[in-house]
Amino acid sequence: MNLLPRVLGLVALSLAAPAFAPAALAHGPGGITAPAAASPAPFDIVHARITTAGTLATFHMAVSGAAGASHPTPSGQLAGSSVFSYVWPTTIDPAEVGFEAAAGILALAVTAHPDFDDTPLFDENADGNPGNDGDLWHSHWVVLGPDEACGAGALKVIDIPEGVQPRLPLTWPGLPLLLDSPGWSPLISGDTVEVRVPFANTSALDAAGFDGVTAGLRVNASAHAPLLCVTDVFDVASGDLSLPGKVNQ
Repeated sequence: MNLLPRVLGLVALSLAAPAFAPAALAHGPGGITAPAAASPAPFDIVHARITTAGTLATFHMAVSGAAGASHPTPSGQLAGSSVFSYVWPTTIDPAEVGFEAAAGILALAVTAHPDFDDTPLFDENADGNPGNDGDLWHSHWVVLGPDEACGAGALKVIDIPEGVQPRLPLTWPGLPLLLDSPGWSPLISGDTVEVRVPFANTSALDAAGFDGVTAGLRVNASAHAPLLCVTDVFDVASGDLSLPGKVNQ
C-alpha cells in the first residue's frame, strides 16, 4: 500500500500554522526556496535541491545560520534522548536503496545525537572506536510513516516488529527500525549541508519529488515502539511538505 498521500495529508495538517503558510518558490531548476519561518538559524531553511552528475546525486540544503552548529543536549541515556536532523523526504521507492517496496516515505537524513551511535561500521572521529561518535553529523536513509502515538499527524522512523524480517540494506545498523547507515559523509560548510549519494538506478530519480525539512526527533522514553518519533519540525522548505522539488539532471 502506498502510504505517501495519507502521510502528506496528516503532516500537512500538523504543520498548519502561520509560519508555514507562505508558498515556496522555485530555486533554480527543480529546487525549492523556503518561505520565511521562525526557526533557529542553523535550521532555518533558505533553499533545498537535489542535482545529479552521472551516477551521483547531491542532496543540498542551505540555512540562514551556521549549518550543523546546534547539537542536542546529552541526556546520558538512550531512552528519551534527542536527535537533530536535516532531511530530504522524497518520492523515491524505498526498494531503490534496499528496503521493501512502498514501505513508506524514503528520506535522506543528516543527523547528530550525542547519546547513542547508529553507524557501527564507521569510525567518524577516527579514534579506533566505531561506537562513540553519534554526535558527529552523519547520514542515513530512513523510511518514515505516520504514527498517532508520536502525536497528532506526526511521523516516525518505521519500526520493525519483533519476529519480522523485512528486506533491509546491507549496511542496516541492527536497530529495529527502517534505517540504513551507508557511511556517506555529509559535507557541512558555512550555511550549507550536502551529501553525495551514488545510485545504481539513476532512472529512479527522473520523476522523483522531494522537500527539505529540519527537525528534532526523540527516542521513546521506554525505548520501545514507536522507537524514534519526529517531535519538533523546525522548518519545511515547501511550507507544506508537498514535495514539489524536482531533481535537476
